[in-house]
Amino acid sequence: MSSYADRLKALREQLQRDKLDGFVVPLTDEHMSEYVGSYAQRLAWLTGFEGSAGSAVVLPEQAAIFVDGRYTLQVRQQVSADQWSYQSVPETSTTQWLEEHAPQGARIGYDPWLHTRDWVKKAKEALATRGAELVAVDRNPIDEIWKDRPEASKAHLVVQAEQHTGKSGAEKRTEIGDWLAAHHADAAVLSALDSIAWAFNIRGQDVSRTPVALAYALVNADGTADLFVAGEKIGPEVRQHLGNGVRLHERAAFESALGDLKGKTVVVDPERAVAAIFEALEKAGAKVLARRDPTILPKAIKNQAEIAGQKSAQTRDGAVISKFLRWVDEEAPKGDVDELKASDHLEALRRENPELRDLSFDSISGAGPNGAIVHYRSSEKTNRKLEQGTLYLIDSGGQYVDGTTDITRTVPIGEPTAEMKDRFTRVLQGHIAIATAVFPKGTRGSQLDSFARRPLWEAGLDYAHGTGHGVGSFLSVHEGPQRISPVGSSQSGGDEPLQPGMILSNEPGYYKTGEYGIRIENLVLVVERQIEGAEKDMLGFETLTFAPIDRRLVDVDMLTPEELVWLNCYHAHVMAKIGPTLSGADLDWLQRACAPLGD
Repeated sequence: MSSYADRLKALREQLQRDKLDGFVVPLTDEHMSEYVGSYAQRLAWLTGFEGSAGSAVVLPEQAAIFVDGRYTLQVRQQVSADQWSYQSVPETSTTQWLEEHAPQGARIGYDPWLHTRDWVKKAKEALATRGAELVAVDRNPIDEIWKDRPEASKAHLVVQAEQHTGKSGAEKRTEIGDWLAAHHADAAVLSALDSIAWAFNIRGQDVSRTPVALAYALVNADGTADLFVAGEKIGPEVRQHLGNGVRLHERAAFESALGDLKGKTVVVDPERAVAAIFEALEKAGAKVLARRDPTILPKAIKNQAEIAGQKSAQTRDGAVISKFLRWVDEEAPKGDVDELKASDHLEALRRENPELRDLSFDSISGAGPNGAIVHYRSSEKTNRKLEQGTLYLIDSGGQYVDGTTDITRTVPIGEPTAEMKDRFTRVLQGHIAIATAVFPKGTRGSQLDSFARRPLWEAGLDYAHGTGHGVGSFLSVHEGPQRISPVGSSQSGGDEPLQPGMILSNEPGYYKTGEYGIRIENLVLVVERQIEGAEKDMLGFETLTFAPIDRRLVDVDMLTPEELVWLNCYHAHVMAKIGPTLSGADLDWLQRACAPLGD
C-alpha cells in the first residue's frame, strides 16, 4: 500500500471481515518494550509516527493517535490530520477516548499480547458505559494486511562477560530463587527483554539500539530456569555459558508452558507482562502473584563492576563528544553542515571505538526550530542546515560493552541572542540544582523534579518531559524503576526511592516552538553523602558524564557564586578526565572550551 491513508482504509476493511467495530494499536511488542523490533512496529507502519511512545484507536468513521508532551510537535509532522485526530496523554487516554467515541454496542478489538491486564480492565469498564465490548483477537488484524512485514531477528545471542556484570548469571538466578521462596512462590515469569538479558548475562541484536534478544523466561525457586528462545539463536558458547541449570525451549513453546503450571504460585509483573500471560496462567489453574519483576531493583542498583564500566564508557564517550563539538565549531560556520551530516559524523567518531556495539538510540540532531521537537528524528524531508544565529541540539549515546551513554549538548551557531542565553542559563541552573542536590535516604525522584524547574518557573517557563530517567549497564538507555519526574506525569516512575548505585540522567530543557530547543544532559550516579552532624543518612549525585557545556550561552551575571564555582569545577574535571585522551587541535579546543568563566 502506497500511502498511510490506504493502510488505514485496509485496516478498516479487515476489521469488517473480522466483525469488529474498532481496534486499538499500541506502540509496543509482546514484551512491553519501549523500543521494538521492526516486525512489531505496527503503529509506525499504520500511521507514520516514529516516536518511542504512543498508541492509536481506529473506529469505522474516526481514528485518533495518542502521544505525550514529548511528541506533540513530531506527531503533527508525521501523521496526517486528515485521517487522525491528535490526543494528548495523560489528559486523554485511549480508554477515556473510547468511552466518549465508541459506537453504542460496538465490538472493539485488541491484541492481548500487546496490552497490560490493567489496561484491559480499564478498557472493558470504559466500553461498558456504552454497551460496547472489548474483544481479544487471535491474530492481529494489522499483521493480516501488512504483506511485507519484516521477520523477527535471527541474530545470535552473545555472552556478557562477568568482568562487566560483576556477578554470574547463576548467582543472580539463585538470588531470584531466594526471593521467590521468601514470597512463597514457585516461579517468576520474566517477559521484559532487558530483565532476561540481565538475569542470564546474555545480550542480543534483536531490537535496534538495545542489546537484547527476543525471549521469555521462567525462573524457579530452586534457582533453575527455563529460557524460551529460538534455537537457531543459541551457539555453543552461549549454551555452555548457560549451563545445566537453564533448560532451553523454543520461544514459540512459552504459551503452552504456562499451561503446565497448574497448582503453582507464579509471580508476574502487572506493569511489564501482557494480559495474555495472566490469562494463560489463570486458565491453567496457577495461582498468580502480581508482584514487580524481581530483577528490576537489582538491575537498577549497579554493582562496583558495572559502575566502573560505566565510568570508563562515559570517559571514552566524552572524548568523542568533545571531538564532535570542535568539528561543529569549525565546520558549521562554512554553511555546509546539516543535521544528518552532523549526526553521521558523530556516529563515525563513536564507531572508531572497538568497544562500541551500537548507538543507544537514534541521535536527536535538531537545528533551529527542529531542536524544539523533544524527540526529533531528522530525515531527508526535515533535514535543516546549521545556520548562523540559531541553536543546534544534539542528544545522542552509545552502547559500549561496558556501559550505556546518553548525553545532550546545545551549541550556538554564530552569535546567540540575549533570550537564548537567558533560557540556556536557566536550564543550566536547573541542571546544577540536580547535580548538587543532597537529600535524605528514601527520597523519591518526584521530590527532586522541581529543583530543575524552578529557574524556568520563575520566568513563567517549563518543559514537557521528565528531568531524568534510569539508564542500564549495556542495556536499555531508558531503565526503571527510578526516574526524576513529576508525580502523575505520563512518564511514570518518579515515586521510586533513590538508592546508591542507581544511575539517572539529569536533563532539564526549554523549547520555543518554531525557533529553538535547549537541553543539557549528563548522567549521574546516586551516592552516599557524609555530612558532619547529620541526623539522617543522606544521599547525593556523582556526575558521570564529562564533556564541555557551551560557555558562549552562559549569562554569567545570572549565576550565583556557587553555580559559577560548580561550572568551573565541572570543566576542570572535564579537562582532567578526557584531556589526557586528546592531542593536537582537539586538546587545544578543549582547553579553550573548558577555560574558567568569571573573574
